[in-house]
Amino acid sequence: MAATYHWNSFADGTALASALAGKVAGLLARAVSERGEALFAVSGGATPALFFAALSEADIAWDKVTVTLVDERFVPPSSPRSNAALVMAKLLQGKAAAARFLPLFRNGEDLDEAAADGDRAIAALPQPFDVVILGMGGDGHTASFFPDAEELPALLDRENSLALMPVHADSAGEPRLTLTLPRIVAAGFLALHIEGDEKRATFDRAMGGGPQLPIRAVLDASPRPVEVFWAP
Repeated sequence: MAATYHWNSFADGTALASALAGKVAGLLARAVSERGEALFAVSGGATPALFFAALSEADIAWDKVTVTLVDERFVPPSSPRSNAALVMAKLLQGKAAAARFLPLFRNGEDLDEAAADGDRAIAALPQPFDVVILGMGGDGHTASFFPDAEELPALLDRENSLALMPVHADSAGEPRLTLTLPRIVAAGFLALHIEGDEKRATFDRAMGGGPQLPIRAVLDASPRPVEVFWAP
């Protein structure tokens, strides 16, 4: 199945953040209306801060929304590299402070213990995810699907029954935890949020005919077009 996507281009990051926040808020509100709850997975890094801030003020029933992470560096929330810290500082504020947050790092556990506990916790959530927002690195990784990850074949296995796995990759900087491909592509709404000319060039390269990058593997596996949100 060839990768399909819809390209959504915006004048700047502020316009993108507003549009993406509006779209996500509507989807979460609809899930709450239809099922009484919503399940939402977000990515970290520098890119989503404006989006998180805009979404945090959406007037929806946040107390019915569970937020978790697509992936996490195995560092405590006191670390400046913690994705959980970013989510707590930028998204779980204002109206969104009422949401339930399921972090992936667990204090006092090693990586494998945290992966096993996180896998059980995520598998117990009412799946599929209503919304999953991905990011992408300059090497074409998304989630923690790094090209040099020891676990990459399993992470990208469409039949993988695990929800969460540990990741070891030299390029990642530290061990990580990540949702697996089947959980990501099963989402009702799957979007890729990227900004800047470098990220666009990486995306274009991934869509080309060269060596397959992890982001392309995700798009290939998605049963519906992925919504790409990009701003210069």
